Amino acid sequence: MPFFDREKVGGLTSRLGADCQQLSNVIGNNIHLIVRNTFQGVGALINLLILAWPLALSSIITCLVLATIFLLYGRYQKEAAKLTQDLASSASKAADETLSSIRTIRVYGTECEELGRYRHWLEKLASLSLRESVAYGFWNMSFSTLFRATQVFALMLGGMSIMAGRVSTEQLTKYVLYCEWLIYATWRVVDNTTALLRAVGSSERVFHLMQLSQSDQLESKGKLINHLNTCFEIHSSKNLIQSLEQIPILENFHLSVKANEVIALVGPSGSGKTTLVNLLLRLYEPSNGQIYIDEFPLTELDIRWLRENIGYVGQEPKLFHMDVKSNITYGSCGREIKEEEVERAAKLACAHDFILSLPNGYETMVNDNSLSGGQKQRIAIARAIIRKPSILILDEATSALDSQTENFVKGIVDACKNDGVMSETTVIVIAHRLSTVESADRIVVMDGGRIVEMGGHKELLLKNGTYSRLVKLQSCFIT
Repeated sequence: MPFFDREKVGGLTSRLGADCQQLSNVIGNNIHLIVRNTFQGVGALINLLILAWPLALSSIITCLVLATIFLLYGRYQKEAAKLTQDLASSASKAADETLSSIRTIRVYGTECEELGRYRHWLEKLASLSLRESVAYGFWNMSFSTLFRATQVFALMLGGMSIMAGRVSTEQLTKYVLYCEWLIYATWRVVDNTTALLRAVGSSERVFHLMQLSQSDQLESKGKLINHLNTCFEIHSSKNLIQSLEQIPILENFHLSVKANEVIALVGPSGSGKTTLVNLLLRLYEPSNGQIYIDEFPLTELDIRWLRENIGYVGQEPKLFHMDVKSNITYGSCGREIKEEEVERAAKLACAHDFILSLPNGYETMVNDNSLSGGQKQRIAIARAIIRKPSILILDEATSALDSQTENFVKGIVDACKNDGVMSETTVIVIAHRLSTVESADRIVVMDGGRIVEMGGHKELLLKNGTYSRLVKLQSCFIT
């Protein structure tokens, strides 16, 4: 995950699209032309040397001059191509950011500023393209000038050689023909090599990606537990670091969760609640300390198997461009899902009624922008439930739900606990709306990366501490 935190979506799509296309064109077109023209040029040179080696020297000199010019031009083209792809990537990032934030841009009336930001990169691209065109023009002009000069020189030298009786007219004709073949072959080799260097320059970022070591999280290795009781512990005597800036997030953190327990994590923003979930999902690795599940270190367990046993609903759930049923069954570990299971999960997530109101019910095609935030979160909750997880994580999953639906969501956890299949599920709820966690077995209050309070709802209210203050603060906003 740190890699995806560092990289922009527009930059990655540019690498996978434009950069790879450049490399594909070279492999498909330029390489075989370089090989073919190399053989043609070598054959022409051999015939020239056999025919009349003094006359062949003029062609060899011309080819050497072309090669020298190419060294300068090719180096420029390689750097220019790399810069072109960097500028194109920056333009793609700006466009991607603008289009994904179009509602905010419209509301704040910043269309001109965003257009100017995009135009800035396009103008740099246009300027660089103009310089590349001028350089290519000089390259072509150099070739044409040298080629014609070589022809004139060959005819003059050949004419004098005929008059002196050293060569025949037939030999001169063959010489001119082979000379053209050699110089044209040299030009084509150099021209296609220039295109190759341009592609290599623009594809350096692709090569950089290919050189990155593959994440071990893509491999299925580690221990498998026959029966996951899902009691886990998190221990750290020092600071747990989970950020690009290496800033400590969790400090001196200790938490034990029993199997089938409903745990609520509450606290102000930035207190480390989501960080805790990221560590449990192994999206990030702790700098120190350890997480244990059923007394096994988390790092020793098969990560793919672990995630198959976790149902997760994030703060901003995403829907894929597919029908509602496929979105609910997405990531269901490859097992066959029956229609009844889909509907049961949707009912538990309070999504069944609104799904039936869609034009084609569960077969309706949706995407990330076709439903409201609350509807997307209910589908995401159904997606997590249908996995029959041993651990269910709701990371502020009620934040986009209206008050009426929120009352139903309060019963989701209880419904899961009382449901026959979900009765052995450990539930972790992260919520800013404290009314949704009142029925939790235990409420863990976090602040500044530490646990400051722990207990039941009524118990914490009587302590008149951080939790009580948060409840009163929310009550004031609601009233």
